[in-house]
Amino acid sequence: MNICKRLFCRAYQKIMYVACFMLPWRKPDILEFDNGVLGLPQFIKDQGIERVLLVTDEGLKNLGLCDGLVNKCAEVGLKCAWYYKAVPNPTINNIEDALKMYKENDCQAIIAFGGGSPMDCAKGVGARVACPNKPIPKMKGLLKVNHKLPPLYAIPTTAGTGSETTVAAVISNPETHEKYPINDPHLIPKYAVLDATLTAGLPQKITSTTGVDALTHAVEAYIGSANTKETKEMAIKATKLIFENLKKAYDNGKDLEARANMQKAAFYAGVAFTRAYVGNVHAIAHTLGGFYGVPHGLANAIILPIMLDVYGEKAHKKLAELADVVGIEGATVAEKATKFIQAIKDLNASMAIPKYIENTIKDEDIPLLAKRAQAEANPLYPCPVLFDEKEFRQLYLTIQGK
Repeated sequence: MNICKRLFCRAYQKIMYVACFMLPWRKPDILEFDNGVLGLPQFIKDQGIERVLLVTDEGLKNLGLCDGLVNKCAEVGLKCAWYYKAVPNPTINNIEDALKMYKENDCQAIIAFGGGSPMDCAKGVGARVACPNKPIPKMKGLLKVNHKLPPLYAIPTTAGTGSETTVAAVISNPETHEKYPINDPHLIPKYAVLDATLTAGLPQKITSTTGVDALTHAVEAYIGSANTKETKEMAIKATKLIFENLKKAYDNGKDLEARANMQKAAFYAGVAFTRAYVGNVHAIAHTLGGFYGVPHGLANAIILPIMLDVYGEKAHKKLAELADVVGIEGATVAEKATKFIQAIKDLNASMAIPKYIENTIKDEDIPLLAKRAQAEANPLYPCPVLFDEKEFRQLYLTIQGK
């Protein structure tokens, strides 16, 4: 990246860092009931809410994971309209269809049940309720919602996205193959319901990729230049918990202690990157999801160690600090940082996550992919190294193993 653009990006990031102190930041209240998620309907009813929209996906519906919650809603007299068509990388049409159901049933609140996709869909619905005259594409970017959403209760069934804590909803447009975030503090859910039993049946593949997704959130937040004392603490907690618990949860899905710790790690990482931002890993991963439907967690897991290698010494100091957190020793900062990156590679390999994204990216798409990744990353993301379009094009070749 040329010096003039780099200076502009860094100046923009400093201004945003200061401006962020004036935004209405908050964390969701964590709800943990003795009977797990089944305690939520009565809690909602006690708040004077009579009708809710439940947003989830067809896979969770077919697995029956939502049945207990739906039945409990009926038992306590809480009317529940059920939208279960959220897809991976939720679309504008998903949001509009769910919004129609919200309006037809005169709902007062939203329950998001699932991974990042149902949560992003639910946030989109909430944003459309709050801004009835503003279509989703007009909310793309920063602070375009700026209105209070209806109460949003987030129930994560994976331990990775951290969507239950964040300002972001990532939406895709199938017509343009575009995938972009909506970022606004009003999108932060009011409550996060943590129930480790909901994650106990996750397939190993989802456990692994969503877990490294959470690690990506923590690492990208920590090595960026927009940290506060709290975001650094949250990123450190998340990183430590993930290194201690992810492989355990992967090897034994019924290990509820490991599962619960991974939920907490995802929550902490979400708090960290909500304020401190993510980085170039996400900028590329979003394009791969929008163009080819590559699962977000898988893309992040593959790209993360590659990107850290590319950053080189610019990221070494902070990566060495994370190495200390997880007990990695080394004689120098560079050695500890290198060993930390290798530890991520080893963790990926132990869970059958591939090194590269092969046989997916089309050469003719790379110029547009690079253009969109660059537009997402710059000037917003405070990464250790900034890339222009030409450098992004090379990165797409690198993550293919070329």
